Amino acid sequence: MVAGQMVVVYGAYGHTGRFMVAELRERGFVPVLSGRDADKLKALAVSTDEPHVRPAPVDDPAALDRALAGAAAVINCAGPFATTAAPLVEAALRAGIPYLDVAGEVEATVDTFAHFADRAREAGAVVVPAMAFYGGLGDLLATAAMGDWEKADEAHIAYALDSWHPTPGTRAAGAVSRARRGGRRLRFANGKMEYRDDSAPTVDWLFPDPVGARTVFGEFLTADVVTAPTHLPVSEFSTYMTVDAVKDVLAPDSPAPAAVDERGRSAQTFLVDVVVRSGGRERRAVARGRDIYAVSAPLAVEAVHRILAGRTRTVGVAAAGALFDAADFLRALSPHISFELSERPGE
Repeated sequence: MVAGQMVVVYGAYGHTGRFMVAELRERGFVPVLSGRDADKLKALAVSTDEPHVRPAPVDDPAALDRALAGAAAVINCAGPFATTAAPLVEAALRAGIPYLDVAGEVEATVDTFAHFADRAREAGAVVVPAMAFYGGLGDLLATAAMGDWEKADEAHIAYALDSWHPTPGTRAAGAVSRARRGGRRLRFANGKMEYRDDSAPTVDWLFPDPVGARTVFGEFLTADVVTAPTHLPVSEFSTYMTVDAVKDVLAPDSPAPAAVDERGRSAQTFLVDVVVRSGGRERRAVARGRDIYAVSAPLAVEAVHRILAGRTRTVGVAAAGALFDAADFLRALSPHISFELSERPGE
């Protein structure tokens, strides 16, 4: 990385975008504030003393080109990503720079893989959708757990959130996703994505200490069910979420995240428990941390750093685990995330 490289943050004034701007600055990058609302960008620039402000409507290619001019990369933090992802990927391809986003919308992530895989690969470009808590972190953990295994029978990603107070962006993205699915749910089974009309099952999951046994919704839809199967040869892939967290995020009166420290993080804590099985063997990867929105910033910025430094394994549209050395990447996230690996020998 060359100190002072400019990185555009589209949606910089949003909840996650503000964390992204701060993390870029701490890592030696120069944030460029961009997005659809010029007034909010100007207010953010004043409050953060950031001089580079480039408003750009998402439906104006020329304005997007001006916003990305001279930048080394772009991070899209502006949802709904069903609206913003494709125009910004197009702009990044025109500019010849890497594109990353923090999309939690499964359908938008599916679209990015489907629509840009060939073009990005042919151009030698790097496009990384869902490089965030959902999508990026789970994918990295599953990849680290797989390790040197060539394939696995099943992979499980279980999320334990002590609470989930959604941002307005999360609520808007969720509404878009539900509308696109027509109220159905989506799961990965038998090696492919499939729609279901029934209710998600509830099961008990034994998380590592200090969480312990919790009731979780099985087949809870996160971007991991899109990213990980693109490169991990796993027959069955399942995700789970603690029931209390789901009730929080769905409740219409749940408050937005409230800052409790100087970094603007909330008090929310998380534990992500990934179990991969092959034959009688089992490997486990566990990550612990705080604030699922705030932690998306070090995930995305570490990815930008590695892409610009040439520490990547492929080109095109790629999941985090396919692009990076997963275990090394996760260890580099300390102190934001604690990470551990373990293995249970086969019987």
